[in-house]
Amino acid sequence: MAKKSMIAREDKRLKLNNRYNAKRVALRAVIIDQSLSYDERWDAMISLQKLPRDSSKTRQRNRCALTGRPHGYYRKFGLSRNKLREIILLGQAPGVSKASW
Repeated sequence: MAKKSMIAREDKRLKLNNRYNAKRVALRAVIIDQSLSYDERWDAMISLQKLPRDSSKTRQRNRCALTGRPHGYYRKFGLSRNKLREIILLGQAPGVSKASW
């Protein structure tokens, strides 16, 4: 089980990303637009840098939904390898069965 503070930090990052995502997209569009003046693009770049760091999508870490474990994460299931194995062996994961050949 991951520390509760780490899980809370990830929740905070998700909320910040949801709050500032539209503003980030708009500022990036201004920065990329070559038809605008240099000063306008520079102001947009400074505004983007003033946004909270944790509002960036790249700061988020994929974590297991059950334990909060950051390593061995499977995107398709949203679980770490340990919990995924337990759930598969119990037969609770749809469309997955233990391999035998």
